[in-house]
Amino acid sequence: MGKVLESSLWRSSDFGTLYTKLNLQPGIATVIENFYICPTNKKKIILVSSSHNDLDQNLFISTDEAATFQKQPISFFVEMLIFHPKQEDKLLAYTKEGQLHASIDLGIKWTLLQERVSKDHIFWAVDGVDGDPDVVHMEIQDPDGDVYYMACPLQNCSDKALQSPFAGSIDKNSLTVQDDYIFLQTSSANQTKYYVSYLRNAFVQMKLPKYALPKDLQIISTDESQVFVAIQEWYQTDTYNLYQSDPQGVSYSIVLENVRSTKQPEENVLIDILEVRGVKGVFLANQKVDGKVATLITFNKGRSWASLTPPATDMNGKPTDCKMPDCHLHLHLRWPDNPYVSGMVHTKDTAPGLIMGAGNLGAQLVEYKEEMYITSDCGKTWRQVFEEEHHILYLDHGGVIVAIKDTSIPLKILKFSVDEGQTWSTHNFTSTSVFVDGLLSEPGDETLVMTVFGHISYRSDWELVKVDFRPSFSRECTDEDYESWDLTNLQGDRCIMGQQRSFRKRKNSSRCIKGRSFMSALTSKVCECSPSDFLCDYGFERSTKSESDTCFAEFWFNPDAPPEDCILGQSYRSSTGYRRVISNVCMGGVDLQQNVSQHLCPLTAPKGLQILIKGGSPAVRPGEDVTFLVKQERGDILNTKYQVDLGDGVKATYMNLTLTGEHIQHRYANPGVYRVSVVAENAAGRDEAVVIVQVHPPLQALHLEVLPVVSRNQEVNLTALIMPRNPNFTLLYWWIGNNLQPLLSLDNFLVTSFAEEGKVRVTVQASCGNSMLQDSKIIQVLDHFQVLSLKFSEYLDLYNPSIPAWREDIGHVVTQRIAKETSIPEEYLVTVVKPGRPTTADLHVLLPTSHPKKKRAVSADKRIAAIKQSLNAHNISFFMRGGRWVLVTLDSSNSDSQRTGGGGGYWTMVVLFLFSLVAAGALIFYKFKRKLPGRNVYAQMQNEKEQEMTSPVNHREDTQNIIQGEEFIDDDLECQTLGNARVAPSGRGGNLKCYRVPLLLLALSAQSQAISQAWF
Repeated sequence: MGKVLESSLWRSSDFGTLYTKLNLQPGIATVIENFYICPTNKKKIILVSSSHNDLDQNLFISTDEAATFQKQPISFFVEMLIFHPKQEDKLLAYTKEGQLHASIDLGIKWTLLQERVSKDHIFWAVDGVDGDPDVVHMEIQDPDGDVYYMACPLQNCSDKALQSPFAGSIDKNSLTVQDDYIFLQTSSANQTKYYVSYLRNAFVQMKLPKYALPKDLQIISTDESQVFVAIQEWYQTDTYNLYQSDPQGVSYSIVLENVRSTKQPEENVLIDILEVRGVKGVFLANQKVDGKVATLITFNKGRSWASLTPPATDMNGKPTDCKMPDCHLHLHLRWPDNPYVSGMVHTKDTAPGLIMGAGNLGAQLVEYKEEMYITSDCGKTWRQVFEEEHHILYLDHGGVIVAIKDTSIPLKILKFSVDEGQTWSTHNFTSTSVFVDGLLSEPGDETLVMTVFGHISYRSDWELVKVDFRPSFSRECTDEDYESWDLTNLQGDRCIMGQQRSFRKRKNSSRCIKGRSFMSALTSKVCECSPSDFLCDYGFERSTKSESDTCFAEFWFNPDAPPEDCILGQSYRSSTGYRRVISNVCMGGVDLQQNVSQHLCPLTAPKGLQILIKGGSPAVRPGEDVTFLVKQERGDILNTKYQVDLGDGVKATYMNLTLTGEHIQHRYANPGVYRVSVVAENAAGRDEAVVIVQVHPPLQALHLEVLPVVSRNQEVNLTALIMPRNPNFTLLYWWIGNNLQPLLSLDNFLVTSFAEEGKVRVTVQASCGNSMLQDSKIIQVLDHFQVLSLKFSEYLDLYNPSIPAWREDIGHVVTQRIAKETSIPEEYLVTVVKPGRPTTADLHVLLPTSHPKKKRAVSADKRIAAIKQSLNAHNISFFMRGGRWVLVTLDSSNSDSQRTGGGGGYWTMVVLFLFSLVAAGALIFYKFKRKLPGRNVYAQMQNEKEQEMTSPVNHREDTQNIIQGEEFIDDDLECQTLGNARVAPSGRGGNLKCYRVPLLLLALSAQSQAISQAWF
């Protein structure tokens, strides 16, 4: 995206007729990031501006409705400004770094209040509720990452003056201060608890149905001394249940189930419930049952709900054929992304009873249908006005309704009605069609002037069009221009929320201006109480299979039991199952609470005792401070004694421990496992809580030792060397290959095998307490390889520190020396130095996997011979500390100094051995049949072999010749006829020197015998 290089600011003081461009800094480009208008004095405006290079930031402050501005440089970058709700010169500034600054002179001077403050969780004092009007409520994160609710006065917000009204840490982004209430939540052990403070009293855990098990809680409304919350319970995914509280916001009763919800970007949740403005107690909600969404309305704050009555005819006067109970009116209750247009349903405080929304007729709400409907009697009767969605704007207390089609094409026509949508007129607000971006009117003033703003093309500047309806009205309204209308519900009952209410509205025949002084409320009359004025109390619910209004106690609730917070000496009332709807003013008549009985709180035994550790982890390091917090969910706390045993001999006794919220801080000097217990006891009973604390030093080192080369299907030992060991308390995670499911063990080794050839990565993670280390190695799994046992000069043991790194270095240098001496590629040699003393090693000789098996076998024999010759000739050595050379030789003490590895190598040799026996027998039979030629051949063979063995050859030259001779193995060897003997191998043409056959067979036999000894 492109960057804004300059902003232009325009001002109009005549309802948008003329605009004047404001020049904040002559000759300097200014970028306006945001602007703020004081809620108590709209003459005071603050603009937040940044330089085009974002190196500095300024405030432009106006006290005369933006006629003039004063530039004020600031030393921080503002992300959000918050005006005081009552005192116009006081404001807070939240920075992008999480700092909170305060000013008492409209932004001229600033003071740093706190750091590490959570955005959007900063609140000014509520007038009439907080004792000090300058108190600031906020979420603060400490250096350890824990979040706390803090409050402090504006003039003194140092760390010493900070107050923590809630004991303990809270969940991040959970603090909400709204009207009479403060809400927050805590989570531990996969359980979330919600707390509320009413009128700034002590926090109390909110009482939700025991098995609601909420996944999320959203505050819907807190006005009229009552809380509406939407709770997503454990079984819900795209719906919430609506609950209503008592005046204190503590106990909650369900009023509507399965209200539809939609998750927005950044984890925001939209819940389909709308409070109708202008008439208290009226709500609209979309309920989703079995995948179908239907719109419901309540006139008594959720006590009872009903479907919307469909209109009998459409906008053209034709029958709708929508008959109840199979067909109703349904409305979309979504909010728009654009703040300058109305939502799908539009209501207003100054236009009571007037509701206009988009929806459809049918058995359920259809997403793509957005016909427009209107009601002027608060939802009792509806009329269709448009076939498509329109943006709505109410002017002059709803005396003029303006509608512009919601479309992506440019427009120049708007529609308006002066008789509450009975009839509509059109108006060309511009000669050139524009793409409409929004509708504006003077905020807070009920005028007849509005502005349409948009753009002619996507590359053009904004177009602002003023629309003035004042010429359409010649006079102010008088009493004769009004008539009254009575608020009734869908059943026609006038007694709603305990009273009969009448409102006045302008007659449809009158063309006059209501004006700013218009009052819609006319009269009200208190009604006698009836069962419809009561809803079910906490722990009770109505039966869905019964038509009666009887409330039944849930299975988990005992209405006669004292409440959990009942204190000895105080009294409590048992519930009858009913409570009157909050804000209901009925008097006399039926009283479903009249049989409530009063009881004295008994002494109750402590229950639900818990020991919490700050930070949540029961694993600490020696010498580290541990902070314990003891909590008790139920039972008496004033007369209870708490005996604390910290497990290392330290014991203490407390009174009122859970009441004061006192922390217990301790430090364990020595590693070990400690049983920390708290026993709470009074005359009624006792409870105990235990937590196991593990004190271990952190892991310092982890090394994975494996054989770099192993045979297929051969059991191998993977060993993890850990410092410090911490036996039985270090958990190891073994990850083999690409498998994401680890093998777990408390031992530092794992025995496993590999079924497939190739390279396999083995990773081990060691976890002890709060520390975790990892190491990884690659193992080569082969079918064929050979192993030679090696030994070293004795004095190498003097310098063997028995650490993995030393062994790896020794193995690497031995591999390099042998590769250089024999010209065998280094990638075919792996030397593994074994742990312990005396120092020994295994040399793994790998076979080229690209060669056929026959060629690999011959190649391996020549390489082994070359390596043995170099080792026996003492040609492999390396220089060691102390000025001495370390000699590497074959380990003759190990009878199994040469071994063959591989899953199928042994059986191959057995087959070759049997084959050689058969071939030898055939040859001997052939010799006996032809004695003389056979003897001549044998004599000639012996002569040639004696010559080969007595030839003086240098060891190094011989080694080189052996290796270089491998290139001839692939060629067909020509045979010469010696005497009269001739051999014709089956399956291959050509002659072969016959004296080589018994030598080859003897070699195979000897090798098979050696292999047999190694395996058995």
